[in-house]
Amino acid sequence: MAKRTKKPKKVVVPEGYKPTDKEDFMSPVMKEYFKLKLLEWRADIDRQTKETVEKLQGENVSHPDPADTAVATADYQLELRTRDRLRKLGKKIDKALARIEDGTYGYCDETGDPIRVGRLDARPIATMSIEAQEMHERGERTRA
Repeated sequence: MAKRTKKPKKVVVPEGYKPTDKEDFMSPVMKEYFKLKLLEWRADIDRQTKETVEKLQGENVSHPDPADTAVATADYQLELRTRDRLRKLGKKIDKALARIEDGTYGYCDETGDPIRVGRLDARPIATMSIEAQEMHERGERTRA
């Protein structure tokens, strides 16, 4: 007889929920909260990227006036840089979503300690605690 696998129970985030340091760290509701936040951010980036592509495809960078052409070219380059930043951010969001799935989300890459909930809420792609991030940045400055 085939073994039945249990379907994971759907976690519902209560309306108006905000995670706090007073609750169990990375409880199912907290994980779902961050997952939804990251998915929403990812969808927004995808929408912005689509709008940028449509805008760039519809623009003509060549104008009769050289000054207009220069401005259009600069705008085009700025759009491309912004799109590249969004692409990189999208990859970080995807990595954060993968960490939620594998159970490592919310823990500092350097120390393994939990990252404060307020930091995660402000920067859901954070991979280091504030203290570890500051040490990392001080180390970079001394090497520069």
